[in-house]
Amino acid sequence: MDSGGYNESPGDKGSLTEDQERVVTMDLQELIAEIIAFRDERDWAQFHTPQNLGMALGIEAAELQQEMLWKTDAEVTELVASRSGHGQLSDEIADVLIYSLLFCDAAGVDPVSAIRKKLKKNGEKYPVEQSKGSAKKYTELG
Repeated sequence: MDSGGYNESPGDKGSLTEDQERVVTMDLQELIAEIIAFRDERDWAQFHTPQNLGMALGIEAAELQQEMLWKTDAEVTELVASRSGHGQLSDEIADVLIYSLLFCDAAGVDPVSAIRKKLKKNGEKYPVEQSKGSAKKYTELG
């Protein structure tokens, strides 16, 4: 099975090697720099307060949801598989990610660190042996 560039040793399934991690971090930093350059060329930083970015993020997430509203799982699967649907969803998720990264910048949050910390917290709340295959909230796990 293709690991997509991940180091899948038994004790560390799905983790990146140190070199891969540096590349990903560098790529993310470069992407954030591109987003900020785009914003700054248009003098939009004045509007990008944490409050406004948080609201914009919510709106963009709602637009992503709207693409799937009132559709069955099968219809959403078809949407994702179609060229036009995939394009629509890609545009919406790009907006969500752009606003997320702009929010991180405005709030002084390192997105990579924040994600790693959250994954660690979630790992503690959802131990594999109790949560695997279950949709229960951590408070309902036994």
